[in-house]
Amino acid sequence: MRHATGISDFGIEGLEEILARAIQWKAGAHPKHLVDRILGMVFFNPSLRTRASFEAVMARGGGSAIVLEVGNGVWKLEDRIGAIMDGDRAEHIKEAAPVLARYVDLLAVRTFAAGASDEEDHADPVMNGFRNYSTVPTLSMESAREHPCQGLADLMTARETFGSTQGLPVTLTWAPHIKPLPKAVPNSFLLTAAAAGCEVRVAHPEGFELQGEVLAQAQALAKASGGSVSLTKDQGEAAAGSRVVYAKAWGPSTAGGLKAEAVKDHPDWICSPELMGKAAKDAIFMHCLPVRRNVEVADGVLDGPWSRVVDEAENRFHVQRSLVQWLLEA
Repeated sequence: MRHATGISDFGIEGLEEILARAIQWKAGAHPKHLVDRILGMVFFNPSLRTRASFEAVMARGGGSAIVLEVGNGVWKLEDRIGAIMDGDRAEHIKEAAPVLARYVDLLAVRTFAAGASDEEDHADPVMNGFRNYSTVPTLSMESAREHPCQGLADLMTARETFGSTQGLPVTLTWAPHIKPLPKAVPNSFLLTAAAAGCEVRVAHPEGFELQGEVLAQAQALAKASGGSVSLTKDQGEAAAGSRVVYAKAWGPSTAGGLKAEAVKDHPDWICSPELMGKAAKDAIFMHCLPVRRNVEVADGVLDGPWSRVVDEAENRFHVQRSLVQWLLEA
């Protein structure tokens, strides 16, 4: 039985298979490959593109989806092993996951990072709990550690634009925000781009380092794919000659001693037309959305010729129907 809760589940070979089918199907194939299939979706956190795109995948494929919002019409769920359940969490995922698995063909979970520590987020307790106790394929709609569907959509967008991502210079740049955000999206962009053979440049201010285990995994994927990963604290240097600029806010490293409010300390890291002017002439701009205009990214970039954010969001549908097929055909 396959799962897809992180890039390690499908690796370089699976990445290529999923992207190739997504691109092929987007070009005109609309198979009814999900007739009588049911996707159960468990949301611990809000969603717009993820929920809508997965429901569209199931409907257009001939299947259906069940949407459950934890704490809103559904019991609050406990994930801690050995917990004394005398609080407001009425059901444990040890029961919830296998029960739901009796009703559906696939189980999808969305659970954000708690933010207490990078180590806890790396352990990904809620997602791994569902994965361990489910008896059907489990996929991530974003977790504390990764957002693999977003990473797949990002790479599909780059492939559509440039044809190949082998050796493609791409920049992942930190962006300012009003609050600290999880690292799942930057983690997945980094990991997926490394697996696709890109020349990945990661730029961020001091104290906003991504976790060491994620960086090591990205380096290993890049070595296997013929890509590379480099780190810098100079945003302009990272963007110079880049053909993809990907901006994303994330919170400080919990090992670095910075307070959460430090996300506001570098307003000059906003992705601006001036920054895009340092990139290659045919460069594109990407962001996972939602985006805070004129905080993370300037209007001039989002409304300018570089922006591919809507195409990128559309591609969530295409990679996810391919990913669902990959999970079911094992």
